[in-house]
Amino acid sequence: MVSQRPLGNITRGTTNPNRLRRCDRWLLATHRHRLTKGDPPHLVDLGHGASGVTTLEWADRVRTVRPDVQVTGLEIDPERVATAQAWARPGLDFALGGFEVSLPGDRPVRVLRAFNVLRQYDETQVEGPWRTMLDRLDPLGILVEGTCDELGRLGSWVTLDGDGPRTLTLSWRLRDLGPDRPPSVVAERLPKALIHRNVPGEPVHELLLRLDDAWRRSSPFAPYGARQQAVAAWGDVARQVAVVGGADRWRLGELTVPWSEVAPRGGPLAQRW
Repeated sequence: MVSQRPLGNITRGTTNPNRLRRCDRWLLATHRHRLTKGDPPHLVDLGHGASGVTTLEWADRVRTVRPDVQVTGLEIDPERVATAQAWARPGLDFALGGFEVSLPGDRPVRVLRAFNVLRQYDETQVEGPWRTMLDRLDPLGILVEGTCDELGRLGSWVTLDGDGPRTLTLSWRLRDLGPDRPPSVVAERLPKALIHRNVPGEPVHELLLRLDDAWRRSSPFAPYGARQQAVAAWGDVARQVAVVGGADRWRLGELTVPWSEVAPRGGPLAQRW
């Protein structure tokens, strides 16, 4: 247990089964090496909400590649921690904690997942929690910080390591997109570091415009299904900007770009990393 009040503010606590399945799937595919290398890793789900279900799901999924993983769900609200104990089992525990990520023995973290915890903060308050959480990572560690809708069908996340932000991943349920619902709908679920940067002159705004334009121009593929349209559209975008990964991720409704493609030109995080 932490010796002082956990760092951070209490969130709404909204959670649903499978809400973070898209991020979990992406992690196992693109960062498997971090999970399988070295000593048994410790993963932390920061802000698991009113239920421990998404933390349990994460632990079960990671165990398919690393059976000896230890997963801890942290919450700033003692009542939520008490409720989550019903989900605890060997290799999965729940504790009181915030951005300081205090663990027994000061154990470092391999993957720190922090979803929907910075959404209520001001843009000027992002850097402090980022740096505090990054200090808790082991040498192979990453921080995955993002936001998603209530059912996990639309979201985005920033991946950071000890050197700072590395990538931005956008995620859609593709069949929800259409002529009246273009890819830029993800703007409402951008991480706090970028959500206020979706304005003319900012790189993330330019990226979303490219996505919408590519989606419209790929409409001839629509009769073959949303996946084929996405592969064509994201392939078009990949010819214009740097993209991490290829069609195997695009057809799942993901697009990842280096942080350099979306790093803010203005605001408190500009030129800071």
